[in-house]
Amino acid sequence: MAQPILRFTLMTTVICLIAANSNVKATASGISADNGALRIGLSGLFAGGGSSVDNDALDNLQGGAHDPNQNGFTVQNVELSLGAAVDPYFDAQVNIIFQIDSDGETVVELEEAFFLTRSLPGGLQVKGGQYFTEFGRLNKQHPHSWTFVDQPVVLSRFFGGDGLRSQGIRLSWLTPTEWYSELIVGMQNAKGETVISFLNAPGEDIGGHTLIDRDARSFGDLLYTLRWLNGFDLSDTVSMNLGVSGLWGPNASGSNTDTHIVGTDWYLKWQPARTQRGFPFVSWHTEVLWRRYEAGDPGTPSRETLKDWGLFTQALWGFKPGWVAGLRLEYATADGDTAADPLRDTRKRFSPNLTWYPTEYSKLRLQYNHDWTEHMLDKTADTLWLQVEFNLGSHAAHVF
Repeated sequence: MAQPILRFTLMTTVICLIAANSNVKATASGISADNGALRIGLSGLFAGGGSSVDNDALDNLQGGAHDPNQNGFTVQNVELSLGAAVDPYFDAQVNIIFQIDSDGETVVELEEAFFLTRSLPGGLQVKGGQYFTEFGRLNKQHPHSWTFVDQPVVLSRFFGGDGLRSQGIRLSWLTPTEWYSELIVGMQNAKGETVISFLNAPGEDIGGHTLIDRDARSFGDLLYTLRWLNGFDLSDTVSMNLGVSGLWGPNASGSNTDTHIVGTDWYLKWQPARTQRGFPFVSWHTEVLWRRYEAGDPGTPSRETLKDWGLFTQALWGFKPGWVAGLRLEYATADGDTAADPLRDTRKRFSPNLTWYPTEYSKLRLQYNHDWTEHMLDKTADTLWLQVEFNLGSHAAHVF
């Protein structure tokens, strides 16, 4: 445990030094950077509960790295956020996460560290660094902003437990239309454990194919992203977002194999003209994803194309200030003989929950999961979770 404690101590020292010097505003060019507006926030997310299955089976069911995945208690996520306007031209954001795994070991990870331009002409914006890939609506959201205790099954399968994120750069364009319309194109490194559908860690297995150690050899071996998001006001009280997303990149099942993922998402929200703390409201969010995974090099006996797809749809009803009832339905499946594969078998999940927000800085959430899955002997599992969250300091507003 000495090494995680040392990392934490060094990190805390650096943060204190940054905060202590954040009032320095002089720059070489004489332009004030206004670094004194450094925003520091800390969120803690914890869960406790029990299931009708043991911890090994529960770990397969709860595929997200921030999901509660054991009978008893889980530290889902403790996130330190730092953000500020660097100068008149850039903003920056850093997110560092702490977890305690099922063996009691502390995990420290740099989740995101990126810059954003502030004043490019023509509705353009550049983002670069380590960041969540903007595919769909939910992937880029941090666990403390989720409306359910755990990550949807299809996102865990396609994007991994930590969500799809990597190092790279992207360009967005806010188009000059009468409605909100944004185009995003980007490229990121395709290698690592946070890009499992692409150049995932050697030795891992997808669909019976053991992954090799494959490096990027050219720009063609990077991960490319395309997203188009549109927003509409259907009436004075109803708004809608519609998005389509695509991913293209190499995978590690061979030396000349690729993966393609496409998805569509929509989000609908009703809110009356007069509200109290944003209540009442009704929202509906759905995402559907398809994956085409070339497995094995052309000409080899094991060559095949794996095809997977899945969806989740969730509705929320904020029926009084601070109280939200939710319901999520999920389905994920794949072609071929996948009944024994926890990562590709047919899965169904039914999840009602109830959340109480005493203030914007805390929440309590009770959620029930009924899982049906092919790979388990008994096929079904019933699980109950109680989640608690607190927020200290600055925290970003939640996305519409």
